[in-house]
Order: sequence, then C-alpha cells, then structure tokens
Amino acid sequence: MSGCGGKLYVVGTPIGNLEDMTYRAVRILSEADFICAEDTRVTRGLLTHFGISKPLYSCHKFTERQAVQGFAQKIADGAVCAVVSDAGMPCISDPGEELVKICRDMGISVESVPGPTAVTTAAAICGMSAARFAFEGFLSVHKKHRRERLEELKNDRHTLIFYEAPHKLRATLSDLYDAFGDRQTAICRELTKIHEEVLRMSLSEAIQYYQEKDPKGEYVLVVEGAAVTEESTYTLEDGTAEAQRLINEGMKATEACKQAAKLTGFRKSEIYDALSSLD
Repeated sequence: MSGCGGKLYVVGTPIGNLEDMTYRAVRILSEADFICAEDTRVTRGLLTHFGISKPLYSCHKFTERQAVQGFAQKIADGAVCAVVSDAGMPCISDPGEELVKICRDMGISVESVPGPTAVTTAAAICGMSAARFAFEGFLSVHKKHRRERLEELKNDRHTLIFYEAPHKLRATLSDLYDAFGDRQTAICRELTKIHEEVLRMSLSEAIQYYQEKDPKGEYVLVVEGAAVTEESTYTLEDGTAEAQRLINEGMKATEACKQAAKLTGFRKSEIYDALSSLD
C-alpha cells in the first residue's frame, strides 16, 4: 500500500426488497464522505428510506474517465467513498469496475460490503444444478457478437446464467434455442420483489409461453449446460434429409428442422441453412 489516507467501499444494495439491506451497508453509507452511484435518483431514494443524506455523484459506463480519476484522487487525499449500483453488487454486470481499478492502481484501500446479487439468488432457487455455473450477464446487443458468443458456449457443461431485460426476452430465448437446442431452463423474474416468479420449462416451452404472455420485470435465465453424450453417428446431410422427408409429408419447414435437430443433435438453424442451400 502507498499510504493513501482514504478508502473506497464497494457496497451491495437490495435487488428488490429493501429489507435485504445490511446493517453494515447502512452504516458505511452513513459514514462515507461521498457516494458514487449508477443513477443518483435511484440511490437518493434508497438513502432517503434509511434517513441518509450524502453528496452523490454519477459513476456509470458513460462517465468520463477524467471524472472517475477525480473521484479516486479525492479518496487518495483522505476521503471515504462508497460506490453503489442501482441494485445488487457493483462491478457485477453493473458500473464500478473502473473506479475500483483506478483505486487499486493508486494503492488506495478498497473494501467490499457484500450484499444481494441476482446471479447467486437465481442459482440458489432455480431448482437446477448450480454447484458449478458460468455467469454470462447480458448478451451483446450486436447479433453477430451474440451468435459468436453462444456458439462458444454451446458445448460448455456448466449451468449457464444470463441477465435479460423484458423487451429483449423473446429474442434471447429464440437465440438460446437456436444455439443450444431444446434445453431445460429456469426463468427467474423480479427476484425478492412482490411478484417474484421462477418458471421451469424447456426453451421451446418458454418461447411458446412468452408468445402468449408479455414479459414484465427483470429476468435471470438459468440454462442447463451441454450434456455428456456419445459422439453422434449422424451427419448434417442426415439431418437435412430427415427434414426434407418431413416436409414432403406436409410438415412446415421450421417444425421439420426442429424435429430433425432433436434426432441428429445438430442445431435447427444448421439444418435449416443446409436445407435452404439445396433450393
């Protein structure tokens, strides 16, 4: 350590239920000289609830590096700062990482004040094996990057956990199905809030469910990892031929590719693309 006089506290806050706020988190926020927040409006509401009044500064992914360095310098000069996100632990798919890095590089003491986080909450109550899991956070909004990442993950045997916003849920479920096939999933919604819900179903069932129901709230998706199976003896040509056979019998192309994918182990999109190339 370089002997810097201040300290940065990384403070976890409730992901929904304010009763999950820890005594220590309340004390640290009360004692801090200033607070860096993802959204000052959200944090001001939290502080008001607990009777705390402190200087608040925005600190999110759009904050200029110069401003973040300014916060770090104030801490180096002896101030005590707490960094919070809108919900859960900062730096876990939330802002705060840049401030922590700069403070570490400057030799400033950084201390955690653990609190709730949606990823471990979902892992604990999803009803699926989560002894080993891979947390992916939010998938890229860029289609190409998203497809590439899912392709990298399709053979991962860990349980996979994703965050998703309601307006993108339908597209994400379809992307997961196209990449992974029809795996089991737990769809965790509004964790710790009044309308908390955990639905366990296959990805295809989830797609159908949300065709009929509008997604609402914040989601955590828990998807089973790749199964340990014997090497398939089927080829992509076999899958294409099976899909074509089903189409000749009157089945729609998308459903035929889905059935052929189940039989051969290839992804529906692979079979569909191969089938299209024959036209």
